[in-house]
Amino acid sequence: MKPNKIKIHKIKSNPDNPRLIKDIKFKKLVKSIKEFPEMLKLRPIVVDEKNIILGGNMRYKACIEAGLKEIYVIQADDLTEKQKKEFIIKDNVGFGEWDWDILANGWDTKELKDWGIDVWQPEDAIDYSVLDEIDLEDEIETMYDQTKKSIILEYPAKDFEPIKKLYDDLKNQGVNLSDLFYKAMKKYES
Repeated sequence: MKPNKIKIHKIKSNPDNPRLIKDIKFKKLVKSIKEFPEMLKLRPIVVDEKNIILGGNMRYKACIEAGLKEIYVIQADDLTEKQKKEFIIKDNVGFGEWDWDILANGWDTKELKDWGIDVWQPEDAIDYSVLDEIDLEDEIETMYDQTKKSIILEYPAKDFEPIKKLYDDLKNQGVNLSDLFYKAMKKYES
């Protein structure tokens, strides 16, 4: 299939598209399209026979934002409804991951960031001064005190159903099970 250039107003956004790009990432996409519109011919928007977008909804919205009047599309007019839904998801799934060593050694960090990749920061670029005013030991102790703890009760498998029912009944009645358990254990304290 060869991409065709058509008027942008002839394309319809897909209301069932589950993929979003928000805020700063959307702005980066718009900037990317403005700076390198030729990319759209290499990676055109995929539409169905009614010109409803199957792949490239966010690029389409970014093209509108960038002020483009025409864009490249590939029309997939022979897909079933099930195949269309499958395409929408599979087109947006990121199966791979970045090889950070190759990126760090062969690419310019600023360009990668401009192109939309969330890149690492060199150690010396991170501002740790905000930690100077924090008593870390006190913070850890506070977090420990606020963290819920648990005790695991072991019992024979045959008793699971009646114990689970009792547990659910008491919980639904608003009984504080922690207090109940604590008080029962205190009775047997030596």
